[in-house]
Amino acid sequence: MAVDQRPLAIAVMGPTASGKTATAIALAQQLDGEIVSVDSALVYRGLDIGSAKPDAAERAQAPHHLLDVRDPWQTYSAAEFASDAARAVRDIIARGRMPILAGGTGLYFRALLQGLSPMPEADPAVRAQIAAEAAEQGWAAMHAQLAGIDPAAAKRIHATDPQRIQRALEVHRLTGTPISEWQKLPGVDRLPVRALKLILAPRERTVLHQRIETRFDTMLAHGFLDEVCALRALPAMAEVAAPLDLPAVRAVGYRQAWEYLDGQGTAEAFRERGIQATRQLAKRQLTWLRGELDARWFDPHLDRASLADAVSTFVAR
Repeated sequence: MAVDQRPLAIAVMGPTASGKTATAIALAQQLDGEIVSVDSALVYRGLDIGSAKPDAAERAQAPHHLLDVRDPWQTYSAAEFASDAARAVRDIIARGRMPILAGGTGLYFRALLQGLSPMPEADPAVRAQIAAEAAEQGWAAMHAQLAGIDPAAAKRIHATDPQRIQRALEVHRLTGTPISEWQKLPGVDRLPVRALKLILAPRERTVLHQRIETRFDTMLAHGFLDEVCALRALPAMAEVAAPLDLPAVRAVGYRQAWEYLDGQGTAEAFRERGIQATRQLAKRQLTWLRGELDARWFDPHLDRASLADAVSTFVAR
């Protein structure tokens, strides 16, 4: 039997607030590795406190890649991420170091490790048409339109996610084939590495919920609302007609903070909505992670020894 000669990588996956950053840093130090962020919020400059972006002290402990690569008024697709991340991984391997892929964005992991489905490229004219319809009818109506042509995609894409709704409608209008069918096709340009997938998740959901609540309160104490005020004050953000449609502002917590600063609800109601939105994100992440059949699950606090053994065995092969 042929020996798998592909270079090694470790993927640290898990829901939000599960301890991925600390684990990734520890692995990078242990294995002479560098961390590639797999998180759709950490790519944006200025989203620091609310996204739990590694701070200066954490970055000093291990090299980090794909942090702060876009301004908050810009977009960043899964295809762009896959290209940038693959380049970073190749460079890390060329330096003789171990890539540590760490984050909670399932679409990014899938694009990088499994490759992207061969779908048509973006069409500016079609996108402009969809955006014009959304401005007139609202994104909820566009989501309902998607449900009529591609129920599977509409079930997976939230009604408040205009970027993905637009892309799904665009693909159908360009090809006549639902995006969910395109996504079933084998991926292309998958990353040529042999990856150990580690999923960090507390065994008890109540533990994760408490970690989420504690972390959100810590973010508030460290100036999360001031951070969002600073984002709102950026001249380029002020020129955006619908800032709540921006991927950066839709990041969990940021949308709720933006709405609160727009005068919606009390401070306590904002806190509750922020925590609830984060818990819902964790639930969606866990649902996706259950589909990763080749991954191994560990409680980050109770299974440290077995996690260490899994890593040692993988690296020693």
